[in-house]
Amino acid sequence: MGTDYLNTHVADLVIERPGRSRVFEKFGLDYCCGGHRPLSEACTKKGVAEAEVVAALSEYDSKPRTEGEKDWAAVSMTELADHIEQTHHAYLKQELPRIAHLARKVKAAHGPEHPEAIVAEEAFMALKAELESHMFKEENVLFPIIRQLDSGSGAGQAHGGSVANPIRVMMHEHDTAGQLLAKMNNATSGYSTPDDVCSTYRALMDALATLEEDTHIHIHKENYILFPRAEAREAELLGAPA
Repeated sequence: MGTDYLNTHVADLVIERPGRSRVFEKFGLDYCCGGHRPLSEACTKKGVAEAEVVAALSEYDSKPRTEGEKDWAAVSMTELADHIEQTHHAYLKQELPRIAHLARKVKAAHGPEHPEAIVAEEAFMALKAELESHMFKEENVLFPIIRQLDSGSGAGQAHGGSVANPIRVMMHEHDTAGQLLAKMNNATSGYSTPDDVCSTYRALMDALATLEEDTHIHIHKENYILFPRAEAREAELLGAPA
């Protein structure tokens, strides 16, 4: 029996097969911060045809899994936290300064004729500050607690008494990041490049599109896999007999 796509939450569809995120990116469907919705509801909210999305998912699912399509729900919390740091955080630390340089150049060169470049630069700089602070807190506060929980210790030792407290802060920051990404996307009409601009403008749009997709995948892994497992593990440890 095939997957009941329309009645399954978008986030769960990506957990089952991470590569489905490419289909959702194509249609502009939110599988990270808004991934708690059934696909049918997500399609209605975005105004896209359910049949087209289901057809694209069916076509994708007809292909065998690739080696790169790892089942992140099946690995340990420590392995997933390590992966997020080594992949998504490493990408951000490398790319955020480069994109900031591009955004400033494009704003200076094209801002008067293309006000969307000003909006994009301002939103990006706010996003950059948000993500840099966010990564620091994850690497120095939350992820060490999660690794302790994975090893069977650390329950109830987070700031405020529960790992749920720093997780709540991180998820709020995810929402903020998602809003800033949406602001850039909307301002630039999906990171499109006008005909009368330089190659730096085009490079910026390409970089922002890649940043958005990577951040969506990054947030999905945390919101729907790592964080729920950490809370469940803490509850298990606190409920276990001494």
